[in-house]
Formats: sequence, structure tokens, C-alpha cells
Amino acid sequence: MPGVFAAARPLVVVGGLGVVLLAGCSSGDSTVAKTPQNTSPPAAADGTATSPTTGPTTSAGPAPADPCAVNLAAPAIVKAVSELPRDPRSGQPWSPEPVAGNYSECADLSAVIVKANTNAERPSTRAVLFHRGVFVPQSVPDTYGFNGIDLTQCTADTVALKNASGIAGLSGLVKFRWNGTGVEIIGNTGR
Repeated sequence: MPGVFAAARPLVVVGGLGVVLLAGCSSGDSTVAKTPQNTSPPAAADGTATSPTTGPTTSAGPAPADPCAVNLAAPAIVKAVSELPRDPRSGQPWSPEPVAGNYSECADLSAVIVKANTNAERPSTRAVLFHRGVFVPQSVPDTYGFNGIDLTQCTADTVALKNASGIAGLSGLVKFRWNGTGVEIIGNTGR
């Protein structure tokens, strides 16, 4: 029987080696996870390797927000709208989400248009004016009924508010200007 045991020993060694190799790999191991990333420079179109670029690396983070950019999500808008008296027609508060605007912290005069927080088919609208990002509570006698802003007519100290009567072809444009101490109406034109 010595010949039979001699032949069985290599099988036991090979079988044991297979068990050891299989035990080294678990179900969480993956060839993809263990494959290193390519660190050599990419080949050029002519087949030669290109040299890697050297120099400072920059983070790809977002650029800081421009405080002078139009920002209709500014917290100052929400705060100002919360201070407005309720809509006289519906008795509802005003929605803090502007339907139009050019609010800017840097403009002498900017505005947003808000609507009454109601499910009415045609809710009331009004303009809310700001001087350098600060709400102007007693700006002008009546800012109700405006439903848009003509940005082509606006400047750093002037806003051009649009109002529509609901009658086709009958709308108007009213310009308001910051005069250094307050807001004044400087133009009222039909369009």
C-alpha cells in the first residue's frame, strides 16, 4: 500500500493549496476594486505619450456668490414680505416667493412682485421696493396691481414696474426712482 499513499500525498497537497487560495478571496473582493488606476499619461493621437501637466491645482468648488447679482431667494425678501399688511381684497398674507423681480443688495432701488397667498384665479399683486437690499416700507402711496418688471427700463436707481389691467392691449409702465432719501414716481406711461 505504500504506492497508493505516495500517489495520494500530491493530491492532498494540491487540494490543500486550493483551499488556502480560495480562503484568501472573500465574496467582498473584486478584481475591479483591486485594479490600480492608470497613472501613466494618456497617449497622443500619434501614439506618443504626452507629458503630465504640472502646476498648481485648484479646487473645483463653487465660486463665491456675487452680492450684487439679482437674487430672488434672498432672506431679506422673505422678511420684508412677512412685514407687509395682509392683502386688503382677500385678507390673506403675501406669498414670499416673488413672481418677478430684480432684487439686488447693491442697487439703490430694486423691487420684487409678490402675490396674495390665495387660490384665487387672479390674486392681488404688489411691488415690494428695496434700497441697497433693505426693505423700504413706506415707499410710495400705492404699489398694488403691478405684475412684472421691465428689466430693459431699469437702472441702478430706477425700477420700471408693469401693470396689466387684464384687458388685451391695455397695460402700463410706471417708473420709480431712488432720489437719495426716498422713492418717487418719475414716469407713468401706457404701453
